Amino acid sequence: MNAENQKVLERLKKGNETYVENGKQLGDVSSEIRLKTAAEGQHPYAIVITCSDSRVIPEAVFSAGIGELFVIRVAGNVLDNHQLGSIEYAFSHLDANLIVMLGHTHCGAIGASLHSHGGEDMYIKYIVDDIKEAVGDETDDHEATVLNVKHGVKMIVDTFEDHPELEHKDLDIIGAVYDIETGLVQWL
Repeated sequence: MNAENQKVLERLKKGNETYVENGKQLGDVSSEIRLKTAAEGQHPYAIVITCSDSRVIPEAVFSAGIGELFVIRVAGNVLDNHQLGSIEYAFSHLDANLIVMLGHTHCGAIGASLHSHGGEDMYIKYIVDDIKEAVGDETDDHEATVLNVKHGVKMIVDTFEDHPELEHKDLDIIGAVYDIETGLVQWL
């Protein structure tokens, strides 16, 4: 990881420590920052791909405010062309060069993939099938979450390894798991 992305990672880690210590959102969401980002655009320092779960709020988890994180949310933090296109936009147009694939404990999509027997709802099936591919025969909820995160990281690496935008950039991708009980982020 290059020095700039290491600083971004340290900022995320410090933000998570602050969140756990204070238990509240500490990022700047003031009218001043809203006006500034409206006039000057967004310049996020990191891309976070995470689950749609309402208990996982990346801006709070990392003590970030308006314009600081480019967040992509989808149940089970699975990836398809839409999410990959959003990632590409963030690194090629917004210069966010650190990607965090953030899973979480007690994930309903992970649970559904571990306990489903083929009778999923019409569209949830696509999410469950993707997670099943990632976790294989794993039956432990936490280990399945870690495997799903690692699968997402690998998919991002494989997708963008030859991207022309990245010839002169250092794009780093890291996996993590957020514990919804403690608030702590475990970095993989």
